[in-house]
Amino acid sequence: MNKVIIYQIFTRLFGNRNQTNHANGTLQENGCGKMSDIDTSTLKRIRSLGVTHVWYTGVIRHATSTDYSAFGIPRQHSAVVKGKAGSPYAIADYYDIDPDLAVDVNKRMAEFEALVSRTHKAGMKVVIDFVPNHVARQYHSVCKPDGVCDLGENDDTNMHFSISNNFYYCWGQPFVPQFDLQGEEGERYCEEPAKATGNDCFGNNPGRNDWYETVKLNYGIDYCDAGGRSEHFSPIPDTWGKMTDILLFWASKGVDAFRCDMAEMVPAAFWSWATDKVKYRYPEIKFIGEVYDPSQYRNYIYAGFDWLYDKVGMYDCVRDVICGRQPASSISRQWQATDDIRNNMLYFLENHDEQRIASEFFAGDGKKGIPGLIVSALMQQNPFMLYAGQEFGEQGMDAEGFSGRDGRTTIFDYWTVPSLNRGYYNRRKLSKDEKSLEVVYSKVLNIAKTEKAVSEGSFYDLMYVNGNIGNSIYTFIRKYGKEILLVMANFSAMETDCGINVPRHAIEFLNISEGMFEATDLLTEEKYVITLKSDAYIETRVPAYGGRVLKIKQ
Repeated sequence: MNKVIIYQIFTRLFGNRNQTNHANGTLQENGCGKMSDIDTSTLKRIRSLGVTHVWYTGVIRHATSTDYSAFGIPRQHSAVVKGKAGSPYAIADYYDIDPDLAVDVNKRMAEFEALVSRTHKAGMKVVIDFVPNHVARQYHSVCKPDGVCDLGENDDTNMHFSISNNFYYCWGQPFVPQFDLQGEEGERYCEEPAKATGNDCFGNNPGRNDWYETVKLNYGIDYCDAGGRSEHFSPIPDTWGKMTDILLFWASKGVDAFRCDMAEMVPAAFWSWATDKVKYRYPEIKFIGEVYDPSQYRNYIYAGFDWLYDKVGMYDCVRDVICGRQPASSISRQWQATDDIRNNMLYFLENHDEQRIASEFFAGDGKKGIPGLIVSALMQQNPFMLYAGQEFGEQGMDAEGFSGRDGRTTIFDYWTVPSLNRGYYNRRKLSKDEKSLEVVYSKVLNIAKTEKAVSEGSFYDLMYVNGNIGNSIYTFIRKYGKEILLVMANFSAMETDCGINVPRHAIEFLNISEGMFEATDLLTEEKYVITLKSDAYIETRVPAYGGRVLKIKQ
């Protein structure tokens, strides 16, 4: 069984080779990547990294300032669209594909189906977003199957809350946010009655920092009744059935997993109901939840989620260790906090919401993330995710337009990511540092994918008996059968000599034979002879911003 390695692609940006990169540029100025750019050779290169799943972010049609009305696609008012390209999390039609991504707009669904087929033939599975909490302000499906009622189509807009409604309404009040609704079209955006905004803003005047471009979906929770928040799940709310049908629609297209946006803003009761129905039809399908409240983790796992973001725990901790704000030993507390659900936790160092490791807001250099990669990818059996460009040290320091210079790669603008262009479409232009970082990523991720000690083996944290190795080293053992991996990660800028103590309990717990053995560093192919003995020290030198993965066969 391979360890799951997820490669997140922001589809609009990935294959775009237009180098204009004009701030706030239009589609015509800056261009846009297409699904066809992710061809067979590109997918093979992605797979060679050790990737098992590709997450195609932003493929479902969302609100955009680009006019596709000539293709029968309703135009969105620019006052309620973020950026020229729009947010992929403001879905305008759950049953449609983003026309920006198609070579032939009229064949956009067929092009998506071809992408799914290519990905499967390349030996990888397909992940797409499911955005359950909110939709675009002007949501209207033109591609829904026959017989399907649109979201909000039969709502009683005179009621703030109804179990039969898909949206929440501010009855008798127009939408009057705290900014001008004048759009580029020369007309003001009008909405009356106002619908509640996606980030649980139930008034009619959201601010600039609210998710003003979205509308909150109603799953049977009345957030504003006289007694406070109340749940109304019987009979089954109308939204439950409609959203489950959407999941089934995409599962029928060959999608293997759903990354569920802001899953904790939707009641766990819905997820139990929906995941049961989807998995009954498609038993192998997986659900990935964006859940940030650790106290809710187990509720959502019990509700059918296979993997949850470990952001507030492991990501935040490893980032602090990389930046020197916490000692490496603090990582132990984080895995211990979720040890009972360890296989359900998804580790990562980057995604579209987080700052790039190489950005000035994080570490300033992609290689400083290598020890974090080693720990996050090799420590447990659970999945690991990386964001396209991470393997080249993408900085994310452009000021693209709606997305400012914040260390993140934009999700709102038409843009191109130079490191991805070099890495996938013009490799002669890769710098020496980009090439060397990619090699490390490939080695670590392929170790994670192919070594059974990682994908299926036992884990033993050595930190409790190695307090003498300083604040920058983290070390542990993985074991499967007669194969042992002794892993060390060095978060320091200095090459470090250290003696790693393997305690008697580790020898007994892992059933390790004592004696002298040959070891191979899987990162460098260097050979060593080491002595494994209870409470004896293994002396080694760990490179700066690097690690050792010593494979020992007994």
